[in-house]
Amino acid sequence: MATSQSSVRFEGMELLRLYHQNPSIKLRNQLVQLHTGLVRKMAHKFSHQCNEPYEDLEQIGYFGLIRAIERFDPSQGYAFSSFAVPYIRGEMLHFLRDRSTLLKIPRRWQELYNEGQKVRRELVVTLGRPPKDSEIASQLKVSLQEWQETKLAVQNRMPLSLDATVVQNVDCQITLGEAIPCHRSVAVQQQQEEQQQLQGAISMLEEKPRMAVEMVYLKELSRKDTAKKIGTSPMTVTRYLQKGVQDLVSMLRTQAVATGT
Repeated sequence: MATSQSSVRFEGMELLRLYHQNPSIKLRNQLVQLHTGLVRKMAHKFSHQCNEPYEDLEQIGYFGLIRAIERFDPSQGYAFSSFAVPYIRGEMLHFLRDRSTLLKIPRRWQELYNEGQKVRRELVVTLGRPPKDSEIASQLKVSLQEWQETKLAVQNRMPLSLDATVVQNVDCQITLGEAIPCHRSVAVQQQQEEQQQLQGAISMLEEKPRMAVEMVYLKELSRKDTAKKIGTSPMTVTRYLQKGVQDLVSMLRTQAVATGT
């Protein structure tokens, strides 16, 4: 049994490396199939705590698994299961929160709020800053008052008590406190994503600046030792580092604007 599990882990990591190097739908589907156990285990856990069908929870969980596959970087040395579980759990909790609103609000407000969030993300990219409520309302072609009332209604629909049980469309035994993501797991997930984002940006640098950045900042070599390995002078290494850092800052800022973070 242990040998079989080790074989599956090895196969999974090899596929993840291949997918990271050259993503394809075929490889992604193979990875999803190989890790269905993570989704099914989480779906079973949640299905015992609420009346949502197991099949629906399982399908939602696969969205989280796919997101994890697309964001995982095997070179970072993390176990994929530890990386993927917060994504799978997060998708299911998000699904349950959406299905379990305690305060019923008009469908128009819910649709308007969803459209407003999409407009907000688009405006962040075009304006280079968070948009004002008046700018969002203008894009939605509604009054500022209606947009603000819509936001207030949607944002205040959840109970304030962390012990309150979510019980609207489903008789769910998950409390609001349990639905709030664990700060530790969120922090670990965020740190992993930031490390992968940084590693991806470093890999896009020109060859010499990339080598300088990796040796000095990641491997913690001195500039003198780095110069010997690259075959140049310490002063040139310093110039490579300056260029590498400037290019990294530029790439990461561009990515932040594009994702609205």
